Amino acid sequence: MFAKPLPGRTTAAAEGDVVVLLIGMRINHFWAVHHWVPVVLAMPRMLRELAKHPTRGLLGHVLLTASPRTYYVVQYWESKEKLYAYASAPDMLHHKAWTIINRKDRAGKLRRHVGLWHESYIVPEGSYEAIYFDMPPFGLAAATGVLPLASRGRRAADRFAHRSPAAEASAETGAQAGADAGAGAAADR
Repeated sequence: MFAKPLPGRTTAAAEGDVVVLLIGMRINHFWAVHHWVPVVLAMPRMLRELAKHPTRGLLGHVLLTASPRTYYVVQYWESKEKLYAYASAPDMLHHKAWTIINRKDRAGKLRRHVGLWHESYIVPEGSYEAIYFDMPPFGLAAATGVLPLASRGRRAADRFAHRSPAAEASAETGAQAGADAGAGAAADR
């Protein structure tokens, strides 16, 4: 049940861009239990639904609290397209929950007892790095796998500079195309 710490320093095995979703709720009125309990229970249901359908694209998540009123989840996704697809899929719980919320909002029946929020980030390769010291897989590493730190570099700058094989191949193809275009332009002169 409890993950064992991995000795030493490790890093996340993420390749390419990383899609991060922060999504949460705030209890505005503790006494309105019948309003906020369904919201509290909805997220674990959605996470179980996504665990049953790994092709939907959720790689991993971390449940967190910011205060006794505010709870949120950090989610790591394969791509923004898969995140959008899940959010709008009519057969999935998220879409059904938002349909109910939007219907109540249009009818003026929301009582402002619960606040909802999310933030989405697409972090390009070369704009993130990770280090874990005597930690079990956590966060991005739990979502994408763990590597020994030395495989990506001991310094943060080295880890930021890491490029996946696909990105390196794309850069080489782009550089070759640029060189070919430059050679063609020179020949036209």
